[in-house]
Amino acid sequence: MPTLNLFTNVPVDAVVASDILKDATKAVAKIIGKPESYVMILVNGGVPISFGGTEEPAAYGELISIGGLGPSVNAKLSATIAEILQTKLSIESSRSTSSFMMF
Repeated sequence: MPTLNLFTNVPVDAVVASDILKDATKAVAKIIGKPESYVMILVNGGVPISFGGTEEPAAYGELISIGGLGPSVNAKLSATIAEILQTKLSIESSRSTSSFMMF
């Protein structure tokens, strides 16, 4: 079950969280090649984060999956998740980072 845990220092209301959950679920499923029914997304807003020495809007994501990850997939996932966060929360892509773990 691929699980994406997103943290941001931007407050996230219920409507925006729902949009992020939907968009991220579709993106992760498509890019990794797993059914949406296997994908779990968590959105944690309003978390204290300092990135690059500032508390400007930022995000961190961890994706854990059994298979399906690799350098090209990870790069595509990073770019896609950064795009979602920029669209929904106005977080610049240079202010987000991700880590990937495969079992």
